[in-house]
Amino acid sequence: MGKIVRVGVTFPSKLLSDFDRIIQDMGYKSRSKAIHDTVRTFVNKQKWLADIKGTKTGSITMIYNHEMRELESDLTHTQHHFESIICATMHVHLTKEKCLETIAVKGEAEKIKRLVEKLKARKGVEEVTLNVFSI
Repeated sequence: MGKIVRVGVTFPSKLLSDFDRIIQDMGYKSRSKAIHDTVRTFVNKQKWLADIKGTKTGSITMIYNHEMRELESDLTHTQHHFESIICATMHVHLTKEKCLETIAVKGEAEKIKRLVEKLKARKGVEEVTLNVFSI
């Protein structure tokens, strides 16, 4: 496996308690093993996404805190910058603070990936999921 390295990670308390409950229900004996598996899945997905080439179609689903200062304006500005690949958007109010947005995309894979990276990087964006298909 290679050399083991210790790292320190901070979590919001609710996220960590949810994680601990879920991994316990799944039968994990150690939080480290569960985090290790989760990071491996993330790394493998990012490697897979990095290899996507050509024209693709798909959807980007994002959950964010709309009460975060200037976030909605920044997200709208980012989407306008990528208007050549965005076909449609749907906005759903989930709670007082949280919104879900689904963005239908069609275009070059590299441009779709850049849009996803821009959205993920914004503070207040909690989750971004990309589903892509060959057309």
